Amino acid sequence: MTVRQAAARERILTTAYELFSRRGIRAVGVDEVVRRAGVVKATLYRHFPSKDQLVLAFLARREQLWTREAIDAGARGRAATGEGRLLAVFDVLDELFHAGTELASCSFIKVLLEMGAEHPVGQACVGYLENVRALFRDWAEEAKLPDPAGLAKSWHLLVKGAIIGAAEGDLEAARSARVLAECLLELERAKAR
Repeated sequence: MTVRQAAARERILTTAYELFSRRGIRAVGVDEVVRRAGVVKATLYRHFPSKDQLVLAFLARREQLWTREAIDAGARGRAATGEGRLLAVFDVLDELFHAGTELASCSFIKVLLEMGAEHPVGQACVGYLENVRALFRDWAEEAKLPDPAGLAKSWHLLVKGAIIGAAEGDLEAARSARVLAECLLELERAKAR
């Protein structure tokens, strides 16, 4: 791929990322992406043979920016232990909610609800959501909690609930979820005794 081709691909993906993050998948057409990216439709289809392929690339970038850079790196930057990282997730979310960035929402949830779990894009979202749970499971294992998989599932429910709460306008949702998460950790510690 030439530098020019790579630049065109990046413009398309950046444009699609911004549009899909804000408005969803179905509300954004290929023609709008092409127009805003300043490319012709053939260029888009050379890099992304279908809209679904473009959406899959958007989701992959979202995993990098949201799961890896915001959630994982953010929690690791705030805490040195697995248990501390689990709790720090809510501090990261609180910061994102109050900053009002597009990272304050979870595109995997939005796209899954929009497209459905049976759609290939929805299936990709299910996989990306499992990656988030795997991160929580790893931290729970590091903390030597008795049921890492169960805790990760419950933790993810609290995270998703906080995201929905913030979308409803409750900017304190992550702080409320953190209080519940602390109770959940206490229950897990009690199982180990």
